[in-house]
Amino acid sequence: MLTSVFAVVRNGKIEVTDGTVLSEGAKLVVTVLPSEEEGEFWRHASEPSLAAIWDNPQDDVYAKLLET
Repeated sequence: MLTSVFAVVRNGKIEVTDGTVLSEGAKLVVTVLPSEEEGEFWRHASEPSLAAIWDNPQDDVYAKLLET
């Protein structure tokens, strides 16, 4: 089973912060999350594109199909 845990890097080592105990030799896939500032930048940068796609009047056709 796949499990997600929160961790930080301290002194060059990955340290789990949510109390999860990992067994010695556990295999991990690490995803580095963006900093708050970087995440905020990308949210603002992508907002116009997402709004143009989300507020697309052509999609109303599909909404009507789902109603039936």
